[in-house]
Amino acid sequence: MAITSNIDWPQGFPCVLREGHTTRHASPLLRTSMASGRARQRRKFTSVPSVHTCAWLMTQAQAQAFESWFAETLVDGVEWFNMPLRTPMGSGKLLIRFKEMYEGPDLVGIDRWQISASIEVWARPLLPPGWGLLPELVIGSSIIDRAVNQEWPEA
Repeated sequence: MAITSNIDWPQGFPCVLREGHTTRHASPLLRTSMASGRARQRRKFTSVPSVHTCAWLMTQAQAQAFESWFAETLVDGVEWFNMPLRTPMGSGKLLIRFKEMYEGPDLVGIDRWQISASIEVWARPLLPPGWGLLPELVIGSSIIDRAVNQEWPEA
């Protein structure tokens, strides 16, 4: 079951800070311990959420707008929304919701406010099926791209 949202991260809000940004994926595995001391594992789910620890540095006006947007548009964090987020797949809009109430705004420096939160991403972004079977091509893709575009630009 895939869900969507028509709520977007407002354009005037900043991107997630790099510092302190962490990602933790929920486990798709089911592990059963055996009497022999060994364990069996199997995939229980094919789509699991990821939790990102994030922070944003905002001006006073952005912090005011954020708190109102969170309360009114997201119904105090209940609603899913689309937000640009950088992952190993690149930057793109992902379906997100706040996992719990955000922390802050905390005054940082003279006139900036920091807001921190754990956000839940609906599904971890991955390459299309089949690319996991060819990791060498993915790792070398920048070389292949450069060779194709320099050697055969008209193609």
